[in-house]
Amino acid sequence: MEFVDIHSITELHTFYGYEKPTHPLITIIDWAKVDRSKRRKGDIYYRLDMYAIACKKAQGEFRYGRSTYDFSEGSLIFMAPQQAIQPDPAFEVREGWAMYIHPDFLNASKKGAALTNFSFFGYDANEALHISDAENKILEECLHNIQREIVQNLDTHTYNLMLTNLELFFGYCSRFYDRQFLTRVKVSNDTLENFERLLNEYFAQDTLIEAGLPDVKYFASRLNLSPNYLSDLLTKYTGKPTLEHIHLKMIEKAKSLLWSSDLAISEIAYNLGFEHPSHFTKIFKSKTGKSPKEFRQN
Repeated sequence: MEFVDIHSITELHTFYGYEKPTHPLITIIDWAKVDRSKRRKGDIYYRLDMYAIACKKAQGEFRYGRSTYDFSEGSLIFMAPQQAIQPDPAFEVREGWAMYIHPDFLNASKKGAALTNFSFFGYDANEALHISDAENKILEECLHNIQREIVQNLDTHTYNLMLTNLELFFGYCSRFYDRQFLTRVKVSNDTLENFERLLNEYFAQDTLIEAGLPDVKYFASRLNLSPNYLSDLLTKYTGKPTLEHIHLKMIEKAKSLLWSSDLAISEIAYNLGFEHPSHFTKIFKSKTGKSPKEFRQN
């Protein structure tokens, strides 16, 4: 396995055989104009020091992180810096576009830095956003406005106008993801049921001293999802993210132990997987309004 790192927009254009960029920190690529004749063969992964949003209709598979994804349908994927990607040798893009943004562009202001907080930058490829032609046209209108600012001479308004259009672009992406969560009801309900089963099974153990308190990554891995996607799905359907569900289930078991046993509070904390009883007490009080001692006395 070999990794090839691409550090800048200029390096990216060179890699794609594209014309010189007109802006050093942001670019929009037309897949139909990309030159793939010089792409190296073998077990090669590419890592980009930038955020990427790619919309592709293609033939072949594309490995992104832990997952392999078939892009035969129109799909939108979001990549954070340093994510490893590996196109299959037979991967052939039919049409589409991609926008690449260097972190320096976004981190130049608080408004820009806020755009890096969208959770879909942490999704896996198999959690791609499937967009309709109508939705793609909406996004392309935003891209057109951004591209217009990229090619114009820079002035005092350029940066803010680009951020405003990026904010609008990501806002639409959030809307489309919400739609996807709701329209894929069967898949979502199955995930919710499996999560609830895993949660109950985990806390059914007599003690969590060895296993420890589970984290979001544990359940996401068992469900073959990214942590961000699982939390967003749970929030959409239950109003609570994954960590909240874990804490509430832990509180249920803690209440049971406080009611039905004479174990010291520190022992209960250890049995629930906490290394430090004070951490258990802090979470318990934040969820119930009472300390474990007050809860037991009342």
